[in-house]
Amino acid sequence: MMKIAITGGIGSGKSFVCRELAKRGIEVYDCDAAAKRLMRSDEQLQAALKLLVGNEVYADGVLQKPVLAQFLLASETNKLAVNDVVHPAVARDFEQSGKNWLESAILFDSGFVHRTRFDYVVCVTAPQEVRLQRIMQRDQISRQKAEEWINAQLPQADVVLQSDFEIRNDGKEDLNLQIDRLLNQVK
Repeated sequence: MMKIAITGGIGSGKSFVCRELAKRGIEVYDCDAAAKRLMRSDEQLQAALKLLVGNEVYADGVLQKPVLAQFLLASETNKLAVNDVVHPAVARDFEQSGKNWLESAILFDSGFVHRTRFDYVVCVTAPQEVRLQRIMQRDQISRQKAEEWINAQLPQADVVLQSDFEIRNDGKEDLNLQIDRLLNQVK
């Protein structure tokens, strides 16, 4: 079964493209939603997080997000250690999901691209100003905070270079035409 990853920086419109794919009958595995679900439900993952962060990361079986956030923000080493626990669980879950399309904002940043073999990687892009406006409006945050979020990810140009296809979600180019072209090329 062919596996295709969709990636792109925050505010690029990955989720919108995935909703357009769903309209065409293509189910896309959402890595962010899966990670949240697995941290709530997967006992093996919960045990690994308790070992790493401490038992206080769960209270009565409920993930304590502030505890996890404090641990993550304490150092880059902590962040990488959490990723090394969560990402393999998400990769296993994807492999068992029966889906062959996956959405991940940090496919390259996190090394997730090496945890599963993908036949194609699709990068959704948008101009920086469009991304900033989308993020500020969606999350009701300042321009400075939106810029920080964008700058915390790999530069869009680097992601495009590592991808097989680019979908430009700039509000000008015909998005549906680009998606149809992509689907024809990956068949």
